[in-house]
Amino acid sequence: MRPVHDKIGCRIMDLDQLRYFLRVAERQNFTRAAEDLAISQPALSRSIQRLEEELGQPVFERKTRSIVLTEAGMLLQSRAQQVLTILEDTKAEITDDGQSGRVRVGAIPTIAPYFLPELLQSFSRAYPKATLIVQENTTDSLIKSCTQGEIDLAILALPVPARYLEVEELFKEELLLVLPPNHPLAAQEKIRLTDVEPFPFVLLDEAHCLSDNIISFCRQRSFQPVSVERASQLAMVQELVSLSHGISMIPAMARQIDQSNRRVYRSICGRPPTRTIAVVWNPYRFQSRLFQAFRDHLRRFRSSHPPR
Repeated sequence: MRPVHDKIGCRIMDLDQLRYFLRVAERQNFTRAAEDLAISQPALSRSIQRLEEELGQPVFERKTRSIVLTEAGMLLQSRAQQVLTILEDTKAEITDDGQSGRVRVGAIPTIAPYFLPELLQSFSRAYPKATLIVQENTTDSLIKSCTQGEIDLAILALPVPARYLEVEELFKEELLLVLPPNHPLAAQEKIRLTDVEPFPFVLLDEAHCLSDNIISFCRQRSFQPVSVERASQLAMVQELVSLSHGISMIPAMARQIDQSNRRVYRSICGRPPTRTIAVVWNPYRFQSRLFQAFRDHLRRFRSSHPPR
């Protein structure tokens, strides 16, 4: 993009500079920001240097292992986000025909591979000119991306710690007990939570909200699960259970696609543990007709595919 010049010949920062600056501010590291932007680190450094020359003062304070925003940098961060948001929303509004364009969908890892494929496929059939972009990440990262307009909506498990996002519940889903076939409880059709207490658990690591759901359910019933191992993916939790490393609780949607005979799934008697799935979006961003169509399609998909 060619830089714009004002009437007295001073160069005005371009949009790429603002995007580069915001990514460095987010990452607090030039190397990681350059990797995200798919440019070289020297090119990124030169862009930030030119930006600081134009402003006449530094926007970052360089430290040994990281960088932090200066006071000028914090002001620029706020204004740059506003500028890019206005421009992106304006472009989206001008080109909005309700059929083409892009919808950026986020989902947490314990939902994305189980719920999204059929949803996205059915929407693509109905809107063949649309482009769907999927981001799989943890709840905190998706909320940040949704707030900043980097994605249009996110499908998460409640609770959602965000004040300025619209939240709509989609459905409740049971969490099933998963056991190795040779486990003492595997022969029981009805299992109480007290039956589970003596056995160690395999859980997802602390970045995933599913572990919070499980621990919270147990604590409400005066039971603290003992975690012997942590994994970063739900599939690994299932594999570790198969190898008798422990037991766990798995969302019903993950059970539906598990064809392995190396694991046994059971419901817990009484009031079984559940999680609530919701969709969130930023109501202060421009909402294209295509985005609204996707949200309506999501609601219809939920109604026609109730959790089993």
